[in-house]
Amino acid sequence: MDILASGDASNIAIYSKMAFNVIGGLGIFMLGMKYMSDGLQTIAGSRLRRMIGAVTSNRFMATGVGCTVTMLIQSSSITTVMVVGFVNAGFMNLSQAIGVIMGANIGTTITGWILVLKVGKYGLIILGVAALVYRFAKSDRWKYAAMAIMGLGMVFYGLLLMKEGFSPIRSMPEFERWFHMFDSETYFGVLKCAAVGCLLTMLVQSSSATLGITIGLAYTGVIPFHTAAALVLGENIGTTITALLASIGTTTNAKRAAYAHVIFNIIGVLWVTALFRQYIWIVEDVLHALGADPTTMVPGDNGAETYPQIAAGIAAVHTGFNVTNTLLFLPLTGVMAKFLMRFVPEKAYKEAPHLTGLDTRLLETPPIGIEQSRVEIIRMGGMVRKMMRRLKVTISGDEYDERLNKKLFHSEEVLDIMQREVTDFMTSLMTDALSHELAEEGREQLRIADEYESISDYITNLLKLHLRLEKEGQRFTGRYKEELLALHDEVSAYVRMITTAYEERNNDIVSKAHSQGAEITHRVRDLRSLCLQSVSETHANSLLIVMFTDAINAYRRVKDHALNVAECMAGEK
Repeated sequence: MDILASGDASNIAIYSKMAFNVIGGLGIFMLGMKYMSDGLQTIAGSRLRRMIGAVTSNRFMATGVGCTVTMLIQSSSITTVMVVGFVNAGFMNLSQAIGVIMGANIGTTITGWILVLKVGKYGLIILGVAALVYRFAKSDRWKYAAMAIMGLGMVFYGLLLMKEGFSPIRSMPEFERWFHMFDSETYFGVLKCAAVGCLLTMLVQSSSATLGITIGLAYTGVIPFHTAAALVLGENIGTTITALLASIGTTTNAKRAAYAHVIFNIIGVLWVTALFRQYIWIVEDVLHALGADPTTMVPGDNGAETYPQIAAGIAAVHTGFNVTNTLLFLPLTGVMAKFLMRFVPEKAYKEAPHLTGLDTRLLETPPIGIEQSRVEIIRMGGMVRKMMRRLKVTISGDEYDERLNKKLFHSEEVLDIMQREVTDFMTSLMTDALSHELAEEGREQLRIADEYESISDYITNLLKLHLRLEKEGQRFTGRYKEELLALHDEVSAYVRMITTAYEERNNDIVSKAHSQGAEITHRVRDLRSLCLQSVSETHANSLLIVMFTDAINAYRRVKDHALNVAECMAGEK
């Protein structure tokens, strides 16, 4: 088919205008979806954290969280990619992930209902006003609220441009014949339409964008309601490609989560297409009961035929499919998890994921990324506490435990790597525009991760001091040992207090940290004076004196770095 065979200049102008409107509208629409998602994520950041933390093995809770999170961030693709990242990090198990993915499929249908709103011609003014607020707002909350509204305006304006771009197609026999090849009068025709919707969604990597294109075509009458409904079904399969791509290079469990998304949507589309006529009749009956008819035609502003209520019909088809499919699959969550465990077996060799649960897939959702980074820093604090307990066993025993010493050195190496991974992740996260609150928390986490890594260095330095003494055939005994163990207990309790405060977000701990830190510093000074006094009075072993002085100084440095954590939490550093 040679659409431009006539070479008519007027036709070329029409085709050019049509292409500009469709391509430009699609670009504005997709950018609007991103702005709306970014703005809503930032505004709802704390709520997103609480919701993700509330995910349990309860399938209804997981589904509810997936639905709500997707409604807030306006992207099922981001939610499913995030889920793959959580499973890859071990932060979420497979059953939880399946529940969240099912909920995400319901949450994404809100986009269709947003597009039902008849405010397309006001999209530009919404965009303009919100852009001015975004440009001049001083408060982060106002700025990111304006970004979300600006994105909404772009979505409406982009959809309006696409509708205008598609409207000339009705008067072009070449295009109309091509679109008539995709009818939904037969089962094969329904499958063919679904395949087109699937491929288009795979290409643009956004089911919302494909939904916008479908509504634009249907609104102008280029495709009938039944064809648009079949396209929407295929879009549900096409959107799974994002999670599949995200699962490349991940752990086996993360791959299972991505496959669960594919299986869930493919089986759903297969049963709906098999009962397509009956399903559409039900949707139409519901719409008629609500006073809407997707097949009603009215003249547009330029006199062309339009179907203003068809967007509601498409949104109803999309919502009905995902809600029904979720209700059917929800009781089978455990069965699906067991099937995937068998269908995708563990690899013969041991997988080596990152030492942290940080995954680049979480960069798409900064509030969640910040929260996951915080979880890893809490893990670092827990490892430091464990190192302190192991060190006490070493210094209080009569014989050194070689196996325990190796664990201590290994823990220090692990903390080095964890700190590097946290730094790399936070550096990548903070290259994007973040709210002041998130940026501050990101900088705080970088500092605290560094402090915990420094504490681990001093703990291993203390172990090296004791090993050096052992090599010389000596040990701390008598009062030296008693004072050192007492100081160890005091510093260990201090680290535990501050780490617990960080876990509980208790920023008021700083005043208590200052007073107890001063007591530890005073104790170290007294021990140093006592040590110097013993040298002049009894001519004690010089190596023991040097090692003891170095040990109490190391404990003071551990205290200093722990105090830095408390000050950082309170915003003093």
